[in-house]
Amino acid sequence: VMRPSPRQSDLMIVSGTVTKKMVPAIVRIYNQMAEPRYVLSMGACATGGGPFKEGYSVVSGIDKYIPVDVYVPGCPPTPEALIFGLLKLHEKVERQSITTVPWYRKAGSESIPVPVLGPDIFDPRKVQIIKEHTLGAGAATAVSGAAGKARLQPQPMPDDVKARIRAAQAKYRAQKQPA
Repeated sequence: VMRPSPRQSDLMIVSGTVTKKMVPAIVRIYNQMAEPRYVLSMGACATGGGPFKEGYSVVSGIDKYIPVDVYVPGCPPTPEALIFGLLKLHEKVERQSITTVPWYRKAGSESIPVPVLGPDIFDPRKVQIIKEHTLGAGAATAVSGAAGKARLQPQPMPDDVKARIRAAQAKYRAQKQPA
């Protein structure tokens, strides 16, 4: 039965390309769902980004943000695959017991924090880690002076690399010329 509110829903079907702008809304809706709650990732786009995974705004899989119970493969998934995924979810629900599920414990299940995604691909809470990995181990602290500028300046290409590029270009031109 379709419900207009996440508070009345048991199953969330995530389908299509998931963008960075949609992730906070999806996580918020997931957190609003009452226990027990299940997630079905439908198609290659929701599962791993699909053909758009290289895009700057596309998330490569919703399972990095919310727990997914069943993955339905396909691009687009066939009706049979969707029915099979629903049957697998039904089997999972049937196997559960009051003693093993997290929502019947005293502490209950924790809500998932809503991700804070900035205007770029990174999470602003991880700026320090990103700086350390991209600029080197000591770059997280203030880099100043000639040493800091030299590290960030583009370096000239070595002569052996230039020679290999010229050889590859000559080989390509020789192949293009008719015999």
